[in-house]
Amino acid sequence: MNEEYDVIVLGTGLTECILSGIMSVNGKKVLHMDRNSYYGGESASITPLEDLYKRFNLPGTPPESMGRGRDWNVDLIPKFLMANGQLVKMLLYTEVTRYLDFKVIEGSFVYKGGKIYKVPSTEAEALTSNLMGLFEKRRFRKFLVYVASFDENDPRTFEGVDPKKTTMRDVYKKFDLGQDVIDFTGHALALYRTDDYLDQPCQETINRIKLYSESLARYGKSPYLYPLYGLGELPQGFARLSAIYGGTYMLNKPIEEIVIENGKVVGVKSEGEVARCKQLICDPSYVSDRVTKVGQVIRVICILSHPIKNTNDANSCQIIIPQNQVNRKSDIYVCMISSAHNVAAQGKYIAIASTTVETADPEKEIKPALDLLEPIEQKFVSISDLFAPTDPGTESQIFISRTYDATTHFETTCDDIKDIYKRMMGSEFDFEEMKRKKNDIYGEEEQQ
Repeated sequence: MNEEYDVIVLGTGLTECILSGIMSVNGKKVLHMDRNSYYGGESASITPLEDLYKRFNLPGTPPESMGRGRDWNVDLIPKFLMANGQLVKMLLYTEVTRYLDFKVIEGSFVYKGGKIYKVPSTEAEALTSNLMGLFEKRRFRKFLVYVASFDENDPRTFEGVDPKKTTMRDVYKKFDLGQDVIDFTGHALALYRTDDYLDQPCQETINRIKLYSESLARYGKSPYLYPLYGLGELPQGFARLSAIYGGTYMLNKPIEEIVIENGKVVGVKSEGEVARCKQLICDPSYVSDRVTKVGQVIRVICILSHPIKNTNDANSCQIIIPQNQVNRKSDIYVCMISSAHNVAAQGKYIAIASTTVETADPEKEIKPALDLLEPIEQKFVSISDLFAPTDPGTESQIFISRTYDATTHFETTCDDIKDIYKRMMGSEFDFEEMKRKKNDIYGEEEQQ
């Protein structure tokens, strides 16, 4: 412990583990500690099932019908990976993919008028979909062709739209798209949680729809991937990367004090010893005086013995309930996975519903999602505060991650990683920085 490090990282959530991996690959001396005995922090996967019951203070132990406790790996925070998104790029560049296996999520569904419909994943599906009428389909197809050929560096593809000025609302008008199609496009393809985007410049939305269709094009069933054995595998994969480049890991370390001198971090005290550092990365739970609450998310983990109705018995799927279908400001999401992903006992399904809290009765807010899942064998309800840093770290050199939000994928988490990187290093994040150097300290060849 009594050593000097370039960077100390507190908490083994995904954001922290990716950053410690990047710092280690870039030759920095990293010490990574966590007060918990397991990896993943807020983004852990809990195993065995008995531990989940304890964590949510449920009386007794899981019934025998739940199978073996150690067959379960239950994510506390439900998210999928966009096949063409930033996290997959980070996994590929760092070669952390060699520690993980992924499966494609079987389908994405959207809620409309009390029913769920498959989000079309091919042109043929779009033409047969009940989501919109024939004329709508033609206009929608025209819009998709426009988006596919749109290139922000080539004004010939703009067709009179100024990507930095024209609002998305006006782009929808240009293609004469009706309200249902707008809802579906903004929430099921661009994956916005609210409608604020309508009055913002359209470039961001067009790029989001492009990301969706490029991700979809990779595997065909849906744009989403999910790791076998649960999301808790992701932080562990990046922790291994850090260790290969000389990073030191310590779990079960109570953090007694972050040592500050002249307004700048100089070390961390644990069990009476001080490890010194130049920079510190941590999640909000380690620095409650340097963060502010920006909202709440409710998540309900549901164990089912059946696939979700009207999903063609998919063993995994996502359902989006657009906000104005249920008179809300934010969408409600359901992520469902099953024993096919080695996260549940044979014949069992895990569906996690989540949304941003808007009222004093969050359980009532999430009810439309739970109604789609009945009968539910067991529920685990959590309401989490969302924190954002009040200290950018410029003076203190303390860099704090944001709490994982209610979005259904990791794009916002990757934005946070890039933002912290920029504040720490003073330069824009570059994926090339993540490439493994040829001379890794402990060549993995000997280890295998």
